[in-house]
Amino acid sequence: MPRFFASLRMTAKRAFFIILLECFRLLNSRFSLENYFNYFTEIEECFRRCRGTPTLLSTLDWALIESWKEGGIPLEAVLNGVERTFKKYQKRPKRFQKINSLAYCSQEVFQAAAELNAALTEGGVRPSGTSLAEAPFSLDEIRAYLNRNADVVEKASKACAQKDATVLAQDLQECAKSVREISSRDDWLMDLEKLEQHLTAVEDKLTAALTRGTPVELLAENRREVDRGLASSRQKMTAVQIESLERQFLKKRLFQLYEVPRLSLFYL
Repeated sequence: MPRFFASLRMTAKRAFFIILLECFRLLNSRFSLENYFNYFTEIEECFRRCRGTPTLLSTLDWALIESWKEGGIPLEAVLNGVERTFKKYQKRPKRFQKINSLAYCSQEVFQAAAELNAALTEGGVRPSGTSLAEAPFSLDEIRAYLNRNADVVEKASKACAQKDATVLAQDLQECAKSVREISSRDDWLMDLEKLEQHLTAVEDKLTAALTRGTPVELLAENRREVDRGLASSRQKMTAVQIESLERQFLKKRLFQLYEVPRLSLFYL
């Protein structure tokens, strides 16, 4: 019986975070591309500043940031959560080591996000201090960026064809074609939100294709790498958070393995 209630509590907890993430997605649709181009860099700078050393974020940390972005966690909530984590850690006695990963901040990040969500739901007004960041590039730069990415994806397709990975080669070729089609649409290029949506759709297809074409043993090794990286922080994360992080980490590894570029405008 105790095992039944423990399982029930975990199910309820998982459902809570799924509902919470959906709320953030809906809220963010009202505040399109909020701090979009600063999301990654500001989180990285905040972590370095709080830690007090010029530490480089790990692949796992970058995957975690992407999982927060994918889940619609507002930038201000992440920054508040990171700062709170370090403040609480400083108050602990016998601090023998520093915080080495953003994963340690996950619990406070979600708490800060929940508080922000409640404030927005109740008041309907976003706290001051957040504004849209304008893209620091022109229409021609965006088009050139997309065409470069299409070239690289086509190169990866040819490499797969040479290794007799015919299905994957075809999938990559179709994705490259989709990127070129996007680059030819001026109406999409001038609407960054719509453009990012189309690029995300193509990137999702890329991820699915790469996952299908990758040996099971390699996929399992990537998951073991995530487990090792989360050894000291797993207790601070929910099953939903860990699942999202694993997905983003695997995505980064696959793109690196096949030398396929990320398509998001953040990487321009």
